Amino acid sequence: MKVTVERAQLLKSLGHVHRVVERRNTIPILGNVLVRAENAKLSLKATDLDLEVTETLPAETATAGSTTVPAHMFYDIVRKLPDGSQIVLEADGDRAVLAIRAGRSRFTLQTLPENDFPDLAAGDMSHSFSLAAKDVKRLIDRTQFAISTEETRYYLNGIYLHAAGTPKAATLRGVATDGHRLAQLDLVQPKGAEGMPGVIVPRKTVGEVQRLIEDTDAEMTIELSQAKIRFTIGNVVLTSKLIDGTFPDYGRVIPQGNDKELVVDKKDFENAVDRVSTISSERGRAVKLSLSPGKLVLSVTNPDSGSATEELEVEYASDALDIGFNSRYLLDIAAQIEGDVAVLKLADPGSPTLVQDKEDKSALYVLMPMRV
Repeated sequence: MKVTVERAQLLKSLGHVHRVVERRNTIPILGNVLVRAENAKLSLKATDLDLEVTETLPAETATAGSTTVPAHMFYDIVRKLPDGSQIVLEADGDRAVLAIRAGRSRFTLQTLPENDFPDLAAGDMSHSFSLAAKDVKRLIDRTQFAISTEETRYYLNGIYLHAAGTPKAATLRGVATDGHRLAQLDLVQPKGAEGMPGVIVPRKTVGEVQRLIEDTDAEMTIELSQAKIRFTIGNVVLTSKLIDGTFPDYGRVIPQGNDKELVVDKKDFENAVDRVSTISSERGRAVKLSLSPGKLVLSVTNPDSGSATEELEVEYASDALDIGFNSRYLLDIAAQIEGDVAVLKLADPGSPTLVQDKEDKSALYVLMPMRV
């Protein structure tokens, strides 16, 4: 194999691909990236057996061929080479090394045979549809924070993607929950997503897809089956296994009859919660919301360090109510509200609260209260 490639393009592609590779691997080949040169193209592929990323970039191919090299070391070498340099990659079949040349720099890396590199065979995909990359990014941005990190409840360790809505207003819906809070976002259902199976996209895959979206004007193609999902954007193809489990019936958690409506300026509310929570303990993080007509008092009492209160003018016309929340969770949800005004629909101190943007109803958030 002998191929010449431009540093900036190789660095960008390796940046996408090498992230999938775990730093510690019991199987040596999983620490490597597969490098293949053919037909004026260089393709790079990395996998952790659950997730696989392939990217293709233009290159001058003198001799076609392929090999595998340590991913993180290869990335670091390319990163440290001078900007604008042309990089020559050369391997001959007899010696198990890849030579990397750029200007006066020369490196050799130990290689492992390409035949040992695992292939995440995707099989047939039953559904395929395209979405604007900005919509995919928005779906991930608005729900990702609520993904559970508890490994025992593995079926909550991702975003549940499924077809929802009514025949007249069909949607593609993403839902994430960790049992304390829930985030849901609806997009207009794209052509091809009708009747798709409900799938749970793992947390690591979600994070990688989010990072791959650098051009929000691009189109992203999503293909899926019961067991796998594939995202294609530009020259990058990411294939992932899905979480094999049943996502809970989240609809039962979303409150329908919460009749007490609190309307607040999002920024003022966020800042007030942030200020009073400075006092809260690491363990509890509880902030108490005391509501009365036209007024909201936020308070935190920590026996070890002191107390804090702040008063806000709000739109609220129902009965007085005291309710407590985890301040971290409140701030996470407030950060998702895209408009200037947030609406909280409450029932009583023991029932879940519904939070939405006043102007945009495509996203909703549910938060369980705390005892205070």
